[in-house]
Amino acid sequence: MRAPKSEGDVEEFSDALRWLSERKAGLRAFPELEEIFRAFWEEHPELRATVGSLLKAFWTLREAFGNGHRLFLCGNGGSFADALHISGELMKSYLRARPLPEEHRTALRALGGEELADSLQPGLPAIVLGLNHSLLSALENDVPVPRIGFAQELYCLGRKGDVLLGISTSGRAVNVLHAVKVAKLREMGTIAMTGREGGPLAEQVDCAIRVPAAETRRAQEMHQAVYHTLCAMLEAEFFPDRGTLPPP
Repeated sequence: MRAPKSEGDVEEFSDALRWLSERKAGLRAFPELEEIFRAFWEEHPELRATVGSLLKAFWTLREAFGNGHRLFLCGNGGSFADALHISGELMKSYLRARPLPEEHRTALRALGGEELADSLQPGLPAIVLGLNHSLLSALENDVPVPRIGFAQELYCLGRKGDVLLGISTSGRAVNVLHAVKVAKLREMGTIAMTGREGGPLAEQVDCAIRVPAAETRRAQEMHQAVYHTLCAMLEAEFFPDRGTLPPP
């Protein structure tokens, strides 16, 4: 059950459905995944060329999370905000309710955690690099090589089988490129979201999602549509039959 090798492997909606259908025996949420993909295809015609790389990213993360591994994310400025956004969607309910397994609810109640039993939600481990300001300031003060914060943090935390998702609209963010090198050292999977050109980042990762935009703000808008779809697919796969969220 392989992921598509490149964008060229999946060029039409029928290709995407065929690719998913060939793997539906191993997927817990095939009908919902088809629905999510159909909505993406119809609502974002400008992003149809990303379908192959989106499927590959989904499959990479499905395999990693399914085997107990973690996702690390990094980016700068608006892309850093996107990394936080993705982490937030994965680590709690996004489009559906995610009640705790009954054995966890029972154990928490036995520990006096009634409110926790009713409030905590299952999630997927998604860790954003760059939030440890003590580490970053120490590196700036002590190490002459600049922009290695993401790399240093990932070197300490990353393990074989984990995945790094680096976000850079230009594909040239030096600190993200440093992190990719460490991810490869650690035998992690690597995914990038970039703008049209892709830059060196797209050339160095296992899976590059290049949205068809050169302007930063437009690329970031397209990135959001892509990662919302990716998060919806992962939620459907790992938290099936959980119902829908109540209205706010």
